[in-house]
Amino acid sequence: MARKIIIDTDPGQDDAVAILLALASPEVEVLGLTAVAGNVPLPLTQLNARKILELAGRGDVPVFAGCDAPLARKLVTAEHVHGKTGLDGITLPEPTLPLQDRHGVDFIIDTLRAEPAGTVTLVPIGPLTNIAEAFRRAPDIINRVQEIVLMGGAYFEVGNITPAAEFNIYVDPEAAAEVFASGLPIVMLPLDVTHEAMTSAAWVEAMRALPNRCGPAVASWTDFFERFDKEKYGSKGAPLHDPCTIAWLIRPDLFQGRRINVEIETAGTFTLGMTVADYWRVTGRPENALFLRHVDRDGLFALIGDRIARLP
Repeated sequence: MARKIIIDTDPGQDDAVAILLALASPEVEVLGLTAVAGNVPLPLTQLNARKILELAGRGDVPVFAGCDAPLARKLVTAEHVHGKTGLDGITLPEPTLPLQDRHGVDFIIDTLRAEPAGTVTLVPIGPLTNIAEAFRRAPDIINRVQEIVLMGGAYFEVGNITPAAEFNIYVDPEAAAEVFASGLPIVMLPLDVTHEAMTSAAWVEAMRALPNRCGPAVASWTDFFERFDKEKYGSKGAPLHDPCTIAWLIRPDLFQGRRINVEIETAGTFTLGMTVADYWRVTGRPENALFLRHVDRDGLFALIGDRIARLP
């Protein structure tokens, strides 16, 4: 039976690839997309989510707009990485798929209450604002969540928006702190693992050569955001951060990590948003996350390529 998931997202080219991977994978059932402000403001993230679904021919998947700002801070965005639309690269048409009237947080709450307890996994691949707000509004849903599989944080790879912090956690550290303190099973895909998920020229060209819409779109998005990572890291490609969450749900055997304690810094002058990962278990604090550190890069890209090829 397919695992039921809600993808909470701020698309983002790598978010887009994650969404396509989920839509192409029978192992998961996407109940809906909830948009959050992050890479770009909310009006663009919800628009991008609908464009991605239409590209994939999946107008049956509803999109809900969630929170337009972090719980307690001014929004920080990443147009310098993703472009002014958040999805720069290929130009996609305006979607006909409507935005749902319900707030994204209400959709999360209602879905968790309606589905049998322990059968819905939350997959946040942007700031954790919507998830934390849902838990605040409806604490009864927390124990109904099967698992949280998130992209965010860093430890050995340090930060990508500050010297200490990864972007998704930095944008709303208070939300992240509340989610990590929820007591739920959490699988964490930090920069430590996603920086191993590096595209190659050969893989991008293979996507471009696919006789469908989605393959060339993936190639075009990669062409755009590679420029930032090549300049920043001196790499030959770009890391596909967010698809690692979906890949873990489908093929956990591709990943290696360990269960540890992770705390979120919310007050540091220089370390705001840092995920303080007790990887060597020196604090005695209880384990609260599966921290993934390595991925079989070739296996990951074979999986993504195979699934993207199945789409329209």
